[in-house]
Amino acid sequence: MTILDLDNKELEAVKHLRNGLNQHGRMLSVRELMCAMEYRSPRSASLLLEKLADKGVITKRENGKYQFNDLSEETSTVASTVEVPLIGTTACGGPIFAEENVEAYYKISHQIARPNSQYFFLRASGDSMNLAGIQDGDLVLIRQQSTAKNGDLVVALIDDSTTIKEFQRENMMIILRPRSTNPVHTPIILTQNFQIQGVVVQSFSNL
Repeated sequence: MTILDLDNKELEAVKHLRNGLNQHGRMLSVRELMCAMEYRSPRSASLLLEKLADKGVITKRENGKYQFNDLSEETSTVASTVEVPLIGTTACGGPIFAEENVEAYYKISHQIARPNSQYFFLRASGDSMNLAGIQDGDLVLIRQQSTAKNGDLVVALIDDSTTIKEFQRENMMIILRPRSTNPVHTPIILTQNFQIQGVVVQSFSNL
C-alpha cells in the first residue's frame, strides 16, 4: 500500500489518526474521527475506517479497535507531522491580549513537536526577546504546560494578557526578564495573578 492508492478523504483520515496516535498515544475513536472529519454521522467515519482496513492501512483487532499496519516510507513521511494551530499574537514588549481563535495550522514534524504533548503557535510582537532569538513577527512554537524552571522562556498569562519572557523564581517572587538590546524593556515582578501557559520550543521567522 502506498500513498498513491488512497483518495483525499482517506489521506485526511490517515493524517487525523496519526496525529491522534502521536498526541494521545492511541487511535481516535469512531466519534473522534467523525468530529475531526466534520461528518454528521459516526457511520460515515466507520465506513471510512472500513475502507482503510480493506486497503490494508489499518487492521481491526479482536477488541474492535484498529491499529496501523506498516505503510510505505512515503505514507509514513506524511503521517509523521502534527498540525499545530496559530492562535494569535503575544507581546515581546509590553503584554498584549492574545485572541484564542485559530488563524492557521502549520504541519510540524513530531521530532520537533513531540508526541504526548500539546503545542500551539503564537506570533511574537515587539523586540524585548531579540537576544533570545525571537524577533518581531516570528512564529513561536509553544509546548503547553503550567510549570517552568529557571531560565526557561515562557508564555506568561498576566490578568488577561500574555507575554513571552525568561522565567526566574527568586524566593517568593516570580521575575519575567526581557532579553533585549533595547534598554526600554524592564523585568516584570509578580507575586500573584500569574499563570504559565507554555514553554518556548523554537522560533520560526520564515513560515
